[in-house]
Amino acid sequence: MSSPTVSTQFLSITEDAGPFTFASGETLDSVTIAYETWGELNADKSNAILLFHALSGNQHAAGHNPSVPEIGDRWTEDCHAGWWDAFIGPGRALDTDRFFVICANYVGGCYGSTGPASLNPATGKPWASAFPHITVRDVVQSQARLLDALGIEKLHAVIGPSTGGLACLNFATVFPERVGLVIPIATGMRTTVLNRIFLLEQILAIETDPNFRGGNYYEDGDHPTLGLALARMISHKCFVHLDAIERRARRDVRQADDHFAWYSVADQVESYMLHQGKKFVKRFDANTYLRICEMWSRFDPVIEGGAENMTELLRRSRDAGHRYLVFSIDEDYCFYPEEQAALVRELKLAEVPVMHLTVHSDKGHDSFLLEPELYTPHLSHLLANGGPAPGFEAE
Repeated sequence: MSSPTVSTQFLSITEDAGPFTFASGETLDSVTIAYETWGELNADKSNAILLFHALSGNQHAAGHNPSVPEIGDRWTEDCHAGWWDAFIGPGRALDTDRFFVICANYVGGCYGSTGPASLNPATGKPWASAFPHITVRDVVQSQARLLDALGIEKLHAVIGPSTGGLACLNFATVFPERVGLVIPIATGMRTTVLNRIFLLEQILAIETDPNFRGGNYYEDGDHPTLGLALARMISHKCFVHLDAIERRARRDVRQADDHFAWYSVADQVESYMLHQGKKFVKRFDANTYLRICEMWSRFDPVIEGGAENMTELLRRSRDAGHRYLVFSIDEDYCFYPEEQAALVRELKLAEVPVMHLTVHSDKGHDSFLLEPELYTPHLSHLLANGGPAPGFEAE
């Protein structure tokens, strides 16, 4: 069965509500948010689910979207299928016969939301290095403004996998009155030392590419494709289980063309990783990648939520009557299961009702993209009934 064709929509969130101010204090008079929706909003607008995408994701979570003219060549074939298509639709985990699902591209993104590659109306040129630094709270604030424009006062649920889970937690604690169910998947409550190291490596890979030119590369020739490809390779090894990388690697070795002067690629895993990096640069922008890496590296929900400590922060969820479902993946090398366990402990200390599920998978962090059958029964039941699936005893 083919997926239905959908289109990206664009909304200026500042036309009536005033300028958008980032956490850095910088202000933009005009900010556009690219988003897609599935299902129908009911009469009292109480059936909406907000879905946050992961680091290199976009607003196209379900269906088939063959073209977004505003984005141009960056909308490659890899973007055409929705990244959570197996989870969204009639009878699926996010059942569009019952719910209205919204997914938006991060502010600072490169898939239609205002970001470094967008034109600065004051200059007629891309923002480039002049675009503000972003935080998770900036992403959350921009999408709250989108909800305002759609007339949605309170969400049925907010869901976020990976870095989207950081936004999920931030939304629930910055706007506790605007959501009921909170579902962070394969994420954490603070950025670990290991992830900060991974992220620094990726930032350096881009910054040290001679074509980066401080971020001002859009109109001056070559883009920092090698640095961005290397950054993607650094991240890919923690997103995909190493055994899965070995299984996916082709048996024939692709030539590494001009990447090496002395070394010769002779291993299919090396060839696979190079291919992933080169494929990624066709669909992503280096300036956006840097800002999202920094957003992730600097994330601290207590600071961004304006609280004194984690218990005080999470008691906002208790007082608002939230219910949490936290998913772990046992072979996740990006957000280790210990990180979700720490979040669950903090939620319990704050007296927030929480269920904690561990998915057993050999696909690593990417399990949340690839194995809907492991998540759907629990997502479906919680979204429909507010409790665990029958026969399941929550932690």
